[in-house]
Amino acid sequence: MIKMELEDLKNRYMDYLSDSVGYSSNTINAYRRDIEQFIEYLKNNLGSTRIEDGDTGIDFHIIRQYLGELFQKYTKKSIARKLSAIRSFFLYLEERGYIKKNPFPDIATPRIEKKIPAHLSVDEMFALLDSPGKKDISGIRDTAILEVLYSCGLRVSEMAQLNVSDIYFDERLIRVKGKGNKERIIPIGKKAIHELRNYISHTETIRNRLYGSIEQSPVFLNLKGGRLTTRSISRIVKKYAFKSGIMKAISPHAIRHSYATHLLDGGADLRSVQELLGHVSLSTTQRYTHVSLQRLMEVYDRAHPRR
Repeated sequence: MIKMELEDLKNRYMDYLSDSVGYSSNTINAYRRDIEQFIEYLKNNLGSTRIEDGDTGIDFHIIRQYLGELFQKYTKKSIARKLSAIRSFFLYLEERGYIKKNPFPDIATPRIEKKIPAHLSVDEMFALLDSPGKKDISGIRDTAILEVLYSCGLRVSEMAQLNVSDIYFDERLIRVKGKGNKERIIPIGKKAIHELRNYISHTETIRNRLYGSIEQSPVFLNLKGGRLTTRSISRIVKKYAFKSGIMKAISPHAIRHSYATHLLDGGADLRSVQELLGHVSLSTTQRYTHVSLQRLMEVYDRAHPRR
């Protein structure tokens, strides 16, 4: 009789997500928490998490009871995420022969109401971009942060990871590492490039001292010269939204949504915008038509309000 513990198989799955799938550490940690929560529930309600000869002992009723508990504590969005992580884990176990039958195929995912993300009008966006002063290095840096966010529509995690070597100043392109460590190259506007040059020139000394060269340094630094965190970038955005008198819940993601909205309003086609945003699920589908870099440059230059 072959016996295996779900806890041990969970660890193998985490290694698979890291080594073979290439998920980020944040995504892997989220999967781990959701799967461990379910394993703990099984321990308390089944008394065991052991798989014997491919039989998990998990049936439809156990899963429904677990979902019932989740509905008392979490939103539908959180439950859908947890269920997705657990379902993926058991699909992995089934595909590799650890279990004979996946207990999750017939479990429906909660229907989530789609909310339109907050975004700014062009006038509001320009007011936000013009709000930092340039009397000190913080204002120069924050101007560059806002310009790059809006010029490129980056995720805040992508912004925080940028190094100077990822920016091709003469070509007006940047290399971005998105979800799943997938890279894409996208255009960046002249205004954003100008503000980046200005900021980097004001921080040459500390970059050379701490990193050995400008190219190897993070693009955005905190006041001690370390890499600026995603949380700090979010605080900066909220600070200037308040200063600009914008009465909306503004975040880096709201700027990203504004970027996409303004491009579409300016005449950009949807597929080009999807490519610029780096939506992984769309870029991997067979129906998705790859848009050339030249086409992206043409769309960007024609449609972006602050090019």
